[in-house]
Amino acid sequence: MADTPQTLLGTETPASGHHHHHHHPHVHGHTGKRVKQFFRPDGRKVHVAHSPDEANELRKTLSAMNEKDEFDLVIHGSEEHIEALRHTHDHHSTRHAQLHEQHPDVAPELERVIRDLDALSTEIHMLTQHSVQLDANFSKYGYSAHLRTHDSSDTASTSGSSSFDKDMWHAERKLGTFMHFYQKPIVRQYFHKGLLWRAKEAQEVASYELFIDLFYVGIIAITGDTAAEHPTGESLLRFVITFIMGWKFWSDVGILISWFDSDDVLRRMSVLFILTCLLGFTTNMASAFEHTYAPLVAFYLAARLFMTFSLFWYAWTIPMVRGSMIGNGVITLIPAALWIASIHVEEPARQGLIWPAIVFDLFGNILLIFIQRPGKWLAKHIPAKLREKMEFFPGTNIEHRIERTNAFVTLVFGSCVLGLLYQSNVEFGINAFFGKAVLGLVQAFVFNWIYFEIDSFNLHTHAIRRHVFSALTWFSIHLPFIMSFVLSASALAVLVRAHDCPDAPLDSLFETFIPRSEDHISDGLQWFYCGGLGISLFCLGIIAFTHTHRKIPNQRVKKHPRLVFRMLVSIVIITLPKAHMNSLQLVATTTGLVVSVLVLELVGSSCWGESMFWEKGCKRDKATYSAKCGVKKEELEKSARDGTVLDVEEIARRDGGEKGGVTGV
Repeated sequence: MADTPQTLLGTETPASGHHHHHHHPHVHGHTGKRVKQFFRPDGRKVHVAHSPDEANELRKTLSAMNEKDEFDLVIHGSEEHIEALRHTHDHHSTRHAQLHEQHPDVAPELERVIRDLDALSTEIHMLTQHSVQLDANFSKYGYSAHLRTHDSSDTASTSGSSSFDKDMWHAERKLGTFMHFYQKPIVRQYFHKGLLWRAKEAQEVASYELFIDLFYVGIIAITGDTAAEHPTGESLLRFVITFIMGWKFWSDVGILISWFDSDDVLRRMSVLFILTCLLGFTTNMASAFEHTYAPLVAFYLAARLFMTFSLFWYAWTIPMVRGSMIGNGVITLIPAALWIASIHVEEPARQGLIWPAIVFDLFGNILLIFIQRPGKWLAKHIPAKLREKMEFFPGTNIEHRIERTNAFVTLVFGSCVLGLLYQSNVEFGINAFFGKAVLGLVQAFVFNWIYFEIDSFNLHTHAIRRHVFSALTWFSIHLPFIMSFVLSASALAVLVRAHDCPDAPLDSLFETFIPRSEDHISDGLQWFYCGGLGISLFCLGIIAFTHTHRKIPNQRVKKHPRLVFRMLVSIVIITLPKAHMNSLQLVATTTGLVVSVLVLELVGSSCWGESMFWEKGCKRDKATYSAKCGVKKEELEKSARDGTVLDVEEIARRDGGEKGGVTGV
């Protein structure tokens, strides 16, 4: 037995007042967690609390458990804690020396066997239960049994305080060094035979990524304003096409950054080139379908083909993912040919080439996912050599993708609010113009509230980590969600400036806003506003549905009824133009419906017996929740009795095979 306090960890309380020789599990390969309890040489148990508050809670817990044996309760790091450790350490050191004197031939061999057992036990424990570091954000995004972590460092440890020190050293060793022009790229995370191997550290959003988001948000606002100026079916078609093409710029940059780690000057120049193409694309949007369609497509293809070249470059430099990179590159060439052909075709035949190209751009990479993860029927028809080359597939870091998407959605909400701003020309400008602007602000604030707080409340498993299809749905639904919200916000800006309702004097507006004020709102504008708002609310419900939320007992309204109500409200909003209301009535009605969704979410997520207005009498700290698990209660009880560790791989297979997102967790 090694002479360390960690060997004193125990699970049973001996009878007080007597000396006993207990078998305490040896924890030489300890995972870095502090010892919460140990025994003194006289058999007295010592409980260690991290803080005084935890000590009070622990004392109450021990009293509630009717622990009759005497025990000591100390604060971690206190003099009493250190004294107890030293006293116990001295006792076992003496005992260790005595055993060596009494059994000089057996003691060294016994220690070697114990060390080997500790190493093997730790490895088994890490593989079955702790194969993912805490940076994987299991508590935030949900658990996945198919997730593993890899470390690019050869010297990094997997446990203990030394791991923390080495990780800190590796994180800070680049401080003060210059940025190289070229650095060999490294795959951040990749799929292999149903498992996702990812770097254990979280991937942060780079500053230039936020720059890209801000730039792109300004561009999509222009597309929405252009469509709202002429609310016709033709302008809607053009808005959707240009919006999707612009969306590919944003998603391509995200993939390029998230798949590979290459912090060099060449990466920044690549991003700058794509932004330059986006700028050229934007300057040709206004009259794209009359005079500037060719340059519009040219700038778009320049960025897309640069992405294709990058994929082929990564295929050459990183043999591990060569097959998947070549496959992704070839798929991008198919829509490129369709876009080039569309330049030489006139309307309306051009639409027959544009939409297949858009479908390939948006969903072409899904074909590779089916090759990598084929079902039983499809696996029989895919050549084994092709499947072997597609075994390694890069994935997107879940923290990076979600944080990047959240930042982008926040910018979209904020930029849409900017369209509501106008300038008043009277001393007291509290009128219908101001009222409509306030109602529009309430709508954007409620959407932000629902997206970031309501739908993220009690999240058990994020859609990306839940299943391959929920991940694909989550990725795909954000496009119509943002697109419809931008269209609705652009139409709302026109409604706010309209003077078709009472208490909206035209002369109360500043002179630059008078020509932009409408005396009548067209049916097309109402359909743009209500249709965009309703579809975005409906998409918001689908996003919430893709997640798995914890089931709280005694909840006033369950998740599914709340989502059904949300979708019914969205349908009502879409049909509101049939009522032929003025701008103030229309904005007020839609705002009331959106607020009703928020109220139901707030009331429904609470429990019966809780106060809705203040915390007094609330027993939320004693609330529990339930969630589905592929382990039976009998198995847990048997595992606790036998002291065995459950194999999460076996649990995952019983849960239905490969779960987890297609682009990373």
